[in-house]
Amino acid sequence: MSQFMKHVIKCNISQKYLQYLPLKNIQARYLNLLECHSKDLLNQHGVAVQKFKIVENADETSSLLKSFDVDEYVLKAQVLAGGRGKGHFNNGFKGGVHVTKERTKIYDLLKNMLGYKLITKQTPKDGILVTKVMVAESVDIKRETYFCILMDRSQNGPVLIASPAGGMDIEDIAVNSPELIKKIPIDIFEGISDKVALDVAKFLNFNGPLASVAANEIKRLWEFFLSVDAVQIEINPLVETLDNKVVCVDAKIQFDDNSQFRHKEIFELDETSESDPREVMANKHNLNYIGMNGNIGCLVNGAGLAMATMDIIKLRGGEPANFLDVGGNVNENQVYEAFKLLTLDSSVKAILVNVFGGIVNCATIAKGLINASRKLDLKVPLVVRLEGKFLIKYFHFKYNIFR
Repeated sequence: MSQFMKHVIKCNISQKYLQYLPLKNIQARYLNLLECHSKDLLNQHGVAVQKFKIVENADETSSLLKSFDVDEYVLKAQVLAGGRGKGHFNNGFKGGVHVTKERTKIYDLLKNMLGYKLITKQTPKDGILVTKVMVAESVDIKRETYFCILMDRSQNGPVLIASPAGGMDIEDIAVNSPELIKKIPIDIFEGISDKVALDVAKFLNFNGPLASVAANEIKRLWEFFLSVDAVQIEINPLVETLDNKVVCVDAKIQFDDNSQFRHKEIFELDETSESDPREVMANKHNLNYIGMNGNIGCLVNGAGLAMATMDIIKLRGGEPANFLDVGGNVNENQVYEAFKLLTLDSSVKAILVNVFGGIVNCATIAKGLINASRKLDLKVPLVVRLEGKFLIKYFHFKYNIFR
């Protein structure tokens, strides 16, 4: 399922309204962790990963080499995009991933990566600025496997997915070689037993003593999944090395947004530098926001009413500029921030506020709007409809405002 569709479900948006939402321009807000942060979390929970260091300045090379001495180094630009190895930088330097045994080359590699934009097939046209490089110990891979735990609605709980064919898209394996995929529903109370972990390890072709080692890694990954309130953890590849070790080489982790209050230190790692600033701002103030291509800004309470409002705008020949649901527990400051968010969009030529006071006090919305109108230099027409609890019928501002 795509990130966009997950956002649609999360906001309870009916799929029949997808015609209004330009998918290629949708930016869903999720916790985004760089590879180095994901590996650090796994390491903290006892999962075997490569040894690594994070470098933010090439001048740190000398101290890095003193404290981090390995046979072969892997340098990876830390950006939220795939295809880094085949990418190039805006200074002409080739490759966002480099492997070297020569310590004397590390400074020059870091110098050409840090502070420049990496351009790959998955980045914007102008690329993404690299501010961190992960310098890791190279792993001599003998064999690659695939391991994943995710929450599956159809199973009403977590499911383990494993395949001895790692290092490639699991979707392709499912189509071309479905016999190479094992899917096991997990009882949330019983977890992954020793027997199940060992059976999965053997299915992944970890033999002899390595079977027990792999089984232990599988159990640690389950414990990690629970402890951080993850909804998905995908290890691709989970490898067997030439020196008979089991190592998680790459990890993708998704977290339950509702668990933020329990894992503040993890959510503080969120990488927002590559995100739409409007999405970041909305998330900061607990607002549900999706940018769109129209010119009529919308501020509504409740996803259902928001979609109905978009219906009305479309019916009358207009185009909504956004989906913005302030929710039922909104306060005056959130209303102000929501209004501020709308005014940041230069494409907005008018603003429609449509609030039903069944779950929110209309007076709260009204006070927030008045506060916003006084502090913000509003240049566009504002249309306000409030109805229900603490009904307010009219507004008279010095701006062009209609009932």
